[in-house]
Amino acid sequence: MSQQSTLGRKMLDGEMPVPGALTRSLAPGPEGQVRSGRARRLGDYYRLIKPGIVYSNVFGTAAGLWLAKGSGAFNDRSPLLIVGTLIGVALVIASGTVINNVIDRDIDQLMERTKNRPIPGGWVSPTAALVYGLLLGLLGEGLLYALVHPLAAYTVFVGWAFYVVFYTLWTKRTTTLNTIVGAVSGAIPTVAGYVAYSMRVDLVAWVLFAILFLWQPAHFLALAMRRRDDYARAGVPMLPVVYGNGAAKRQTFIYVLTLVPTTLLLYPLGTVGPMYAVGALLLGIVYLALSVRGFRLRGAEERRWSTQMFGYSIVYLTILYGLMIFA
Repeated sequence: MSQQSTLGRKMLDGEMPVPGALTRSLAPGPEGQVRSGRARRLGDYYRLIKPGIVYSNVFGTAAGLWLAKGSGAFNDRSPLLIVGTLIGVALVIASGTVINNVIDRDIDQLMERTKNRPIPGGWVSPTAALVYGLLLGLLGEGLLYALVHPLAAYTVFVGWAFYVVFYTLWTKRTTTLNTIVGAVSGAIPTVAGYVAYSMRVDLVAWVLFAILFLWQPAHFLALAMRRRDDYARAGVPMLPVVYGNGAAKRQTFIYVLTLVPTTLLLYPLGTVGPMYAVGALLLGIVYLALSVRGFRLRGAEERRWSTQMFGYSIVYLTILYGLMIFA
């Protein structure tokens, strides 16, 4: 969910090698080969966690922590709690993305965007990746349980279960509702941050969940329209593949239309200031206008629009998180 340059996205998706890894692999002699092998293995295991997803969700977790802190909830273990929450959530998210790589290795081989990821590329075995992912999850849950609060650990586990079991193992391959199921897991990190500090699931927590839940289908439908041929080739029943871009545009508009007023609910709840409310409203108006514009576009213009929608969705959420923290 974080912005990356085109070059950076290609590196993280495995569409091109990381600079330096290639030159090291050409280094003569046994020592050069050993360094190359170690560097490449470390790089491959790093790529397995899908760093962009991890970092952006940790940013959301930080926003949730800050909202709870600003709302008057206080805990004497604040420094340890904050560090434990951020690291624990990051590890559990990384666990889910690694296991997602293991489960989706057959699909990834068929898609241009993912065919050079470490597992389909043959650089990491599925068994090693599975063990790696499970260890990350156990470590993350242990940290949350021991250093934060059992409620935070349970909350994050729910997100992990929805991502690995209900999304990756089940709905991603069977129904166009996969984006909705995946949205549950994506909404959890920000809620987990709030719950970790406040130690309660209250109305603010549910509003945070609703914001992230509504944002994600619009974000991923834009990606699905951009990568429609890729998903069709892999047999993934994304909405644009099954029902066409028109249906995806209509649903995107509905989600954005519902998202905008939902983001404003944090203001009357007293967790944010007027600067957040104004900023969220302006961001939402732009998002709505961009969504409506897509209805009249076709062909190459439609593809450019889906790219713009995808990019703006990232900018939108990043600024919204920033407003939660700083406004």
